[in-house]
Amino acid sequence: MTPISLSPPQLPPADLAHLATLTDARAGTEPFEQTLCTVTGAKYALATSSGTAALHLAMAALGVSAVDVVLCQSLTFVGGANPILYQNATPVFIDSESDTWNICPDALETALRQLDRRGKRPKAIIATDLFGMPARWGEILAVADRFGVPVVEDAAEALGSQYRGHHCGTFGRVGVLSFNLNKIMTTTGGGALLSDDKRLIDTARHLANQARDPAPHYQHTDLGFNYRMSHLLAELGRVQLPDLPNRVAQRRAVFDRYRQALGHKSGFYFQTEQPDNQSNRWLTALTINPDEAGVSAEALRLRLAENGIEARPVWKPMHRQPLYAGGAFVGSGVADRLFETGLCLPSGSITEADQQRVIDVILQFP
Repeated sequence: MTPISLSPPQLPPADLAHLATLTDARAGTEPFEQTLCTVTGAKYALATSSGTAALHLAMAALGVSAVDVVLCQSLTFVGGANPILYQNATPVFIDSESDTWNICPDALETALRQLDRRGKRPKAIIATDLFGMPARWGEILAVADRFGVPVVEDAAEALGSQYRGHHCGTFGRVGVLSFNLNKIMTTTGGGALLSDDKRLIDTARHLANQARDPAPHYQHTDLGFNYRMSHLLAELGRVQLPDLPNRVAQRRAVFDRYRQALGHKSGFYFQTEQPDNQSNRWLTALTINPDEAGVSAEALRLRLAENGIEARPVWKPMHRQPLYAGGAFVGSGVADRLFETGLCLPSGSITEADQQRVIDVILQFP
């Protein structure tokens, strides 16, 4: 029995073979960055060594420091929060809303009002497009604008997703992408910043290059980082981007097959796509109400594992992580409930036959 993994690498042999030609690798990262702008509609892009590096650069370019507070979606991957600590700032974690599972605009406004009463304005807000699902950007940006706080969009999982016809990664002051090995388009490791703010991208580019001053010798006034993407990986990304619509269509087809086969099961609730929005469905995610379904998400995960099928819980909220113990959290516990009942099903380059095997195990249990 061949094991089925959650989200295996999606790196076609033809793309690997292309690397041998090194067509544009010697041109640096610029062709890849230009293609990212063309595909997403962003004015400027910066290719980086990882999505986490891109988010760290966003924090640094926005001037986040030890005296600052940064609001952050709690239900996210740890790499979407750690750059706050890299800058020695204080995170305040915000709850999710139950439809998209992303940052709740009402909880966000509550947190901003609480801080405003204390005379404290957050330096930034980090909001995530969880599992590729666009957040409620219209409401989020309206709240942030009322309090004058810049928004960083963590679109690491959402390349190819769209909110009201605009690509995820282009909302707020700056957006973050990831091209990690398990993403819908991979450079095996890497990320990017997107923004319409040239000064911010220029600052981030300076910091990503060890903050080297414009001098003939190596001179450094600011503290910088080695966060550049290699030219070789940038070329690998460039040749894949034209195929992005097909990859999104493949992931959405996987989700549709799961929903058609399992959507009738009592207590099974799939992550909801809002009208006029399109998720890339990077991972098919659902919640299972054990009282209705007669089975918990964890029991189903274990049964799938017994059959050589990898499934995982959704991200454990940051406010429940030992790393962030004692940190502030604003909300009503939606993120906690999603973690307790959520499950991610195999969603990568999975064959229909393998997907049917996953479905059959679920239908036969309990």
